[in-house]
Amino acid sequence: MQIKNKDIDSGKPFDWGRTSKDYAAYRDVYPPVFYEKIAGRGLCVSGQKALDLGTGTGVIPRNMYKYGADWVGTDIAENQIHQAEFLAGKAGMNIEFITVPAEEIDFKSNTFDVVTACQCFMYFDHKRLMPVLSNILKEHGKLVILYMAWLPYEDRIAEASEELVLKYSPNWTGAGQKRYPIWVPDVVYDYFDMEEHEEYDVMVPFTKETWHGRMRACRGVGASLSETELAKWDAEHRELLDKTAPDEFEVLHYAATAIFSVKRT
Repeated sequence: MQIKNKDIDSGKPFDWGRTSKDYAAYRDVYPPVFYEKIAGRGLCVSGQKALDLGTGTGVIPRNMYKYGADWVGTDIAENQIHQAEFLAGKAGMNIEFITVPAEEIDFKSNTFDVVTACQCFMYFDHKRLMPVLSNILKEHGKLVILYMAWLPYEDRIAEASEELVLKYSPNWTGAGQKRYPIWVPDVVYDYFDMEEHEEYDVMVPFTKETWHGRMRACRGVGASLSETELAKWDAEHRELLDKTAPDEFEVLHYAATAIFSVKRT
């Protein structure tokens, strides 16, 4: 499904469904500590029911499945959900996946202990979504917003790859990331109280092929370029990595977490 938002990439349309195969193969890159920090706070663990919004290929519920929560994942892109179902089924995981925009989810009140949103919170219509989430979360339920991004001003491979994305998508707003707390619109605080936030650095391992696939699956490349543009970017990025990157390397990222509780009336 094509998405267009004037505040993202200057309104250039993008479709995550176009990246689903690359997304499934190359975007499951969060390190173990990313999940350990969630479970270590007693979230998404055995005895809880959890909902993952913008689940994509089900990266969050699949990687946290071992902690015991009962998971549901939703996403607006049907191709993403197909990949999520395939990967979860292949691993023998009992996870329910639903193709639906986050704002149109339909669950009973007090259904979930935790709602997660990883790498997707900026895409939602928060005025529509926040009252829905506060309703479907239990009294002591938590909203967990997650994010991770490479740091181009500190990592030379990330910088070079990002410059090439900008050559083909000059209005791509995913560029130039720095460490900062997760952005949260004011309307969230009408329904939730922030309990804590954390930002920390992680080194993420890649090969030339997996980094190439990770970059191709980003919004400024695979989700938005034409087939002709994508082929040119693909060849140029492979050449760039052959010249500048070793066969195996790590890319500096920062990760961020923000945890909210339902506001008590």
